Amino acid sequence: MSAIDLTGRVVVVTGSGRGLGRSYAQALAAAGAAVVVNDVDAEAAAETARLVTESGGRAAVVVAPVGPAETAEQLVATAVSEFGRLDAMVANAGVLRDRVSWKMTDEDFDLVVETHLRGSFTCARAAAVHFREAAHPGRIILIGSPAGQFGSFGQTAYAASKAGIVAMARTLSLELARAEVTVNAVIPTAMTAMTGTMPIYADAWEKFQAGEALPRVIRQEHALGSPDDVAPLIVWLASDRSAGVTGQAIGLGGDRLTLYAHPSALTTRDAEGGWTADGIADVWDAELAASAQPSGPTFAPLD
Repeated sequence: MSAIDLTGRVVVVTGSGRGLGRSYAQALAAAGAAVVVNDVDAEAAAETARLVTESGGRAAVVVAPVGPAETAEQLVATAVSEFGRLDAMVANAGVLRDRVSWKMTDEDFDLVVETHLRGSFTCARAAAVHFREAAHPGRIILIGSPAGQFGSFGQTAYAASKAGIVAMARTLSLELARAEVTVNAVIPTAMTAMTGTMPIYADAWEKFQAGEALPRVIRQEHALGSPDDVAPLIVWLASDRSAGVTGQAIGLGGDRLTLYAHPSALTTRDAEGGWTADGIADVWDAELAASAQPSGPTFAPLD
């Protein structure tokens, strides 16, 4: 069991039928929490619940798509009806519809935004309403992505949603501070089937699947390990040990823990009376261009 004790706590984890969500659910249960498991795949959700209960934990299952307000309200209601309370909401559910923007359909864009961004909002709102009415502290944990921090080729809808989620966490942290509800964004990174499709990781993914340990450069410089490596951050954020932490974007993957900066101005210039287009061009070329930041992540070489 985790040294952090969540006995008596109740946590909802959306999208916990597999992958990172399943790891979060199992780690929370191992720390003593009862878990409401959610997924659109009934068999996957049941399997996560089975793993939780067979290891001595308590689980309830809600099979429903995240996004609609009705699902969020059902998740909160299930926590209360099955276990008597709600202490933390982990809004993890998501879908991918990756393609370059000029080939992305409206339907694919809307599905990604509906699940990630709207789903995080409706779940956070339902939890916030409950915490305020119950008048006890709570935890809202939203899930971002490096794509939302840096951009990612072929992931317009996903990156936009994840960037919005981090901004949402900061805003909700302000709104809910008086209610003693903390709101944070987790930026998880893990070696998964999706990561394994990237050419840079093809060899490492094959070896990882075969049971070989990931090399140090991947676990640290690339912040990639197993999904289970991310779960301790969720457990900590759901606990009393993180009571003073709110409005933050915190990453974990492999061996690397990361605290992300809030967006801030890199540099400023003033022009008395205002700017002309030519003046902007001149100061850009002479001074500001050197401070411009690239889009997309950068990776340390693997050899």
